[in-house]
Amino acid sequence: MAKFHFKYGAMNSGKSDALIKTAYNYTENNLNIVVVKPLIDVKGGKYIISRGGGKRIADILLSEKADARKAIKLFAKEKHLPLSCVLVDEAQFLSEKQVDQLFMVAKVDNLSVIAYGLRSDFKTKLFSGSKRLFELCDQIEKIPTMCSCGSQAEFNCRVLNGEFIFNGSKVAIDGQDQVAYKSLCGKCYASIRKKH
Repeated sequence: MAKFHFKYGAMNSGKSDALIKTAYNYTENNLNIVVVKPLIDVKGGKYIISRGGGKRIADILLSEKADARKAIKLFAKEKHLPLSCVLVDEAQFLSEKQVDQLFMVAKVDNLSVIAYGLRSDFKTKLFSGSKRLFELCDQIEKIPTMCSCGSQAEFNCRVLNGEFIFNGSKVAIDGQDQVAYKSLCGKCYASIRKKH
């Protein structure tokens, strides 16, 4: 039986780097994969871009209403490929229904699925896609990253024009409209949050 994996971490933990390396490892061994990216993530356009400089084209740009399982089957049929693995970037942006569809890809279609994403937003609330991944995945792995104080970072803070903000829409893409994110440990997050 194929496994359903969720690999999560705060911003700058190397999730996209890990996906790109995993894709390379599969293809180097002549195993076919499909790389999926939610369409809402406009950073990089049709590419998955890592902060380390790596980049890989996404085979499927998944709209909010799209059926993930059908899109994967259609890709395999059109390319005449027997797939070995599905890799998903920015999985927090998936709908709960799409996560359910990926579960079916793993458990009914017997195709390994590895999803990479954030656990929570800048308000420390679970993304709905991440919540469902925690509920369904066989294997969950935290990818660590560091806070500027040297402790392990757990939280993603939104920075707008150089200022930390704690209000606003759930989704604002890094690098657009002067939006950036900083990964912080719980102590640093609480200290900054207290000032606001």
